[in-house]
Amino acid sequence: MSASSKMSPGGGRMRGGVREPHMSRADLKKSLGKDSTVWRLFRLIFKNYKIRFGVVLVCIVISALTTLASSLFTRSLIDDYITPMLSQASPDFSPLALALIKLAAVLLLGVAASYSYNLIMIFVGQGTMLKLRQNLFAHMEDLPLSYFDSHSHGDVMSVYTNDVDTLRQVIGNTVPNLFQSLITLVSTFVSMLVLSLPLTLVSICMATLTVWVTGKLGNISRGYFVQRQQALGAVNGFIEEMVSGQRVVKVYCHEKKAVEDFAALNEKLRSSAYNANKIGSMVMPINGNIGNLGYVLTAVIGALIALGGLTAWYLSGVGGAALTLGTLVAFLSLQKNFTRPISSISNEINSIAMASAGTDRVYSLLDEPKEVDNGNVTLVNTNVSQDGNLAVSDSRTGTWAWIASAGPDRSLSGVEGPSEESGQSEPASADKELVPLQGLVSLKDVDFSYVEGKQVLFDISLTAYPGQKIAFVGGTGAGKTTITNLINRFYEIQEGTITYDGFDVRDIQKDSLRRSLGIVLQETCLFSASVLDNIRYGRLDATDEECRAAARLVYADSFIRRLPQGYDTILSADGGNLSQGERQLLAIARAAVADPPVLILDEATSSIDTRTEKLIQKGMDSLMKGRTTFVIAHRLSTVQNANYIMVLDHGKIIERGRHDELLALKGKYYELYTGNQITA
Repeated sequence: MSASSKMSPGGGRMRGGVREPHMSRADLKKSLGKDSTVWRLFRLIFKNYKIRFGVVLVCIVISALTTLASSLFTRSLIDDYITPMLSQASPDFSPLALALIKLAAVLLLGVAASYSYNLIMIFVGQGTMLKLRQNLFAHMEDLPLSYFDSHSHGDVMSVYTNDVDTLRQVIGNTVPNLFQSLITLVSTFVSMLVLSLPLTLVSICMATLTVWVTGKLGNISRGYFVQRQQALGAVNGFIEEMVSGQRVVKVYCHEKKAVEDFAALNEKLRSSAYNANKIGSMVMPINGNIGNLGYVLTAVIGALIALGGLTAWYLSGVGGAALTLGTLVAFLSLQKNFTRPISSISNEINSIAMASAGTDRVYSLLDEPKEVDNGNVTLVNTNVSQDGNLAVSDSRTGTWAWIASAGPDRSLSGVEGPSEESGQSEPASADKELVPLQGLVSLKDVDFSYVEGKQVLFDISLTAYPGQKIAFVGGTGAGKTTITNLINRFYEIQEGTITYDGFDVRDIQKDSLRRSLGIVLQETCLFSASVLDNIRYGRLDATDEECRAAARLVYADSFIRRLPQGYDTILSADGGNLSQGERQLLAIARAAVADPPVLILDEATSSIDTRTEKLIQKGMDSLMKGRTTFVIAHRLSTVQNANYIMVLDHGKIIERGRHDELLALKGKYYELYTGNQITA
């Protein structure tokens, strides 16, 4: 077997590294089984729209029965009205007119029912999409950071748009059409049995052939639709990357290569979409021709029975009546009604396959495990009551404490807590206590791996005492940012412990932990809102004056006032109308307005020129005063006043000490600071 044509472990033939879609009956049954994503979607619909869905079912039944009534009326029209009137010299048309009026009333009822259930299903479809998007977004906010580090942002966005949108057509049209087809199929089959057994047998044979062809084509089609949705997500992800990285593309003259890469992804999308729709579009004409063949056979056999006057019991219907001309015409009309639902179901294979693929991707995101948070220690604002005891404050005071379960080594004397009824201070309960936040952060024997088997931190131990400034320096990939990610619990350590004021960080609720940590990242993120609102993102209850004061503290006020509308200037996506340095100043101002007890500065001044850096250094020193601060820096001039400098290399702390002490060692830090390599 050649390398280009081999069997993949998951089934199906591999060509060029891509599995050709193939779905067995077991796979199809699994995808539509009671535990499948499709049924989960239906359960969501039933849960939120039980009454409306009940009304829809009633309307569908009425619509299907009115269609059946019009077909059966053909028999009465010919046998009871037209045939007798042919032998009358002066026929009376009034009975026929009355019958036609009754039929018109029935058909109008069917039209009203059909309009009603389609209108309701549009509402249900849009409401379900609304609910799914809300569930997706709420769940996404609870996902760990590692999920977004390992998934393309464009592919995630594709789930919200393309995959959710595939469900709109299915819920609004396919679902009611399937129900109507099934009801029509059953009621028509019963009516056909009553009219003629042999003709019903012919219809069953042709319907069986239709179902078999539909199943074969549907199995193939769904595999291509799965590929199409995946290819669409890849295209969206690539476009998102190219849009965000357009400056880099142009700097390195990468336009041609980007176009070529996009063309390859676009061709995969075109190919999978073409194959999916090609197979799907074959279903309707094939089934239509099978239906036409069955119609001809039924007409021929029925004509031979009716015109031959054959009246044997096995040639009649369940009722035993002979096959008359009116019965034959009515049966032929019923057969169209019998094959039409089968063809309709076949025609919905495309929508079902597409929805199944889209639903799988939607629920794949919804099934991603949430960020685990089992902490029972929370952060609160405190003040000192009139009797000198520590008390919880329901307003922001800037003085923080942890509320924790009382341990055997912690005293509750002199501690007060808030009253649940009045909100006033009262003595803390026997199982709760207030522990003042000091900012004592300690890592002991910490090991960490992003991916199992590839350890990036080894035996990290350090202690940051309250108010100290701890700096991390080292080459790219040394593990500096990883340490701060672990303090935030963006990732969980495999070995060792990290404590915060004596509490294991795994015991602290993540919201409280992260509220106590102000972070300025190297890559700034600004939102499409005013400058004031972007600063206020650090603390949503901050006043306008507090936001302006934070900007003045970090020397961002001067450039903000030069903007067209000052603090009310609306920023474009991610602050594209600002320089990189200005964006970083706003990020620093955001951290300042948050007024956190502990600061993490990840290359906070990397995009600010030397002159501006000197200007804001006083503001940064003021911001860091009294706070435990972790600083990650490549510019070693910014960390010379740090209490301790940790030098990392390949995930290990190889040197630690003050600036002068490390220079005296003439080791790795000396090399980084002077640029001179020490030789043995």
